[in-house]
Amino acid sequence: MNPALAALGVAVIAALLLLVAGPGTRLGFWEFGTGFTIMRWALFLGLGAAVLAIILLLIARTREGKAATLLAAFVIGLAAAWLPWQSYRTVRSLPYIHDITTDTRHPPEFVDIAPLRATAPNPVKYPGEETAEQQREAYPHLRPLELDLPPAKAFDRALDTATRQGWEIVAAVPEEGRIEATATTFWFGFKDDVVIRVTPAGDGSRIDVRSKSRVGRSDVGANAARIRDFLEDFHPGAEGAAGHPAAFCVTVSPSRRILRFRRQPLTRCARSRRLLSAITIHL
Repeated sequence: MNPALAALGVAVIAALLLLVAGPGTRLGFWEFGTGFTIMRWALFLGLGAAVLAIILLLIARTREGKAATLLAAFVIGLAAAWLPWQSYRTVRSLPYIHDITTDTRHPPEFVDIAPLRATAPNPVKYPGEETAEQQREAYPHLRPLELDLPPAKAFDRALDTATRQGWEIVAAVPEEGRIEATATTFWFGFKDDVVIRVTPAGDGSRIDVRSKSRVGRSDVGANAARIRDFLEDFHPGAEGAAGHPAAFCVTVSPSRRILRFRRQPLTRCARSRRLLSAITIHL
C-alpha cells in the first residue's frame, strides 16, 4: 500500500467521523455518549494521520512525488483532531456543572418545562450550594441585572430578546414575570432549558436567568455563555444626555454582585471602567 495514500485515507476517515458525530446524535442515530466516542476516535486518527504524514515527509524516498498528498494528510488530520482536542481542554478547564443561574441563592424555578424534563438524566431541581460555589469560581461576573425599566416593559423586552436568541418559547407568564424556553445546540442538538425571571427592583426591574442542560455532567460552558449572550443582547433604548449619543452602561456593584443598566451619557460610560469587561453598549 502507498504510505502517502494510507496517511491521507486515515486523515479523511478522521474528518468524516468528526463530521458525523454531532449530526448523528442530533438526528437520533445514536446516543450522545456514542457521539463523543466517535469524536474521540476522530482525535486519535487525526493525530495519527498527521504524525505519519510528518514522518513520511522527513524521509526522502517516501516524500518524492508525494509531498502534496502528505501535506494534505497532515492538514486534514490536524484539523480533524483540533476540534475534539479543544473541546477536551475546555471541559478540563471548567467545573463539571450543568445548571447556571444569575441567582444561586434563589434560582428561578422551572414550571412549564418541568414535565418536559421528566425523563431527563439531569433533574429539574437546583443542585445546591456545591454547584453554586463552583459557578462563582468559574463565572464570577455572572450576576443579576437591574435596569431602569418598569417590570412590564422589562418583561416584554426579555421575551423579545429570548425570541431573537432562537429559543423555543415554552411559556410566557407576564403576571409572574416568568419566561421559559428551550435552546437546542447546533451540532449535537442538545436540549438546554432556560427560565427568565423579571421582578420589581426599586423604581425599575431585576432580571435573573437560569440555564440548565438536560443531559451531561459538564455543559462545557454553554449555559454560562448562553446567559451572557442574553444579557448582552438585552439593551433597551433610551435617550442620552443633550449633545451625546444614547448609551447604556453595564456597571458592576461589587457589594451586591449585581449588573446594572443605567441611563448615562456616552462620555460618562466611557469613564466608568467598572464594567463587565469594560463593555459599553451603543444603541
